[in-house]
Amino acid sequence: MKSFELKGTLRESVGKKATKAVRRADNVPCVLYGGEDNVNFMVTNSDLRKLVYTPEVYLVNLDVNGKKCNAIVKDLQFHPVTDRILHIDFLEVSENKPVVVEIPVKLEGLAEGVKAGGKLSLEMRKLRVKGIYTQIPERIVIDVTSLGLGKSIQVGAVSVPNLEILNAKNAVVAQVKLTRAARGAAAAAAAEK
Repeated sequence: MKSFELKGTLRESVGKKATKAVRRADNVPCVLYGGEDNVNFMVTNSDLRKLVYTPEVYLVNLDVNGKKCNAIVKDLQFHPVTDRILHIDFLEVSENKPVVVEIPVKLEGLAEGVKAGGKLSLEMRKLRVKGIYTQIPERIVIDVTSLGLGKSIQVGAVSVPNLEILNAKNAVVAQVKLTRAARGAAAAAAAEK
């Protein structure tokens, strides 16, 4: 998992009035859970761009007024109209406590069904996994070379070492759909026989 450096400043006061003042100063209020105490802090909006607006999952090296710890982004809240970041919850991670995160899925290879005229469709861009943060990969790579026309790969067929996949086992991750052109060719071939 990639790491991301983030510096924060402790918030002296919390509540609606203080939070609005933080947002007016172009900062984002944050909370760090999972440690001995919950830590309320703020970070600048510009520091978060490369962390939030990416499909990657990062291990965040937090530095809040000199206190350092490792964390992951647990929850994000956006403004419903402007899409501005309103709040972030971080979860402190440790070597002995598993965490639940969503990992991006990457398809690899040229599927047999695509060669036959089908279209490869990625149905789930991310999978929820549970494991120790040091063993979580940057992405889950699925080989689709043997995937035939009209066939699919379900979550139950995907395995990642040292991780437990939490999505429903019968949920479809990727499939090769029959295109209109492929259906027409199949119907023409059947009519000739």
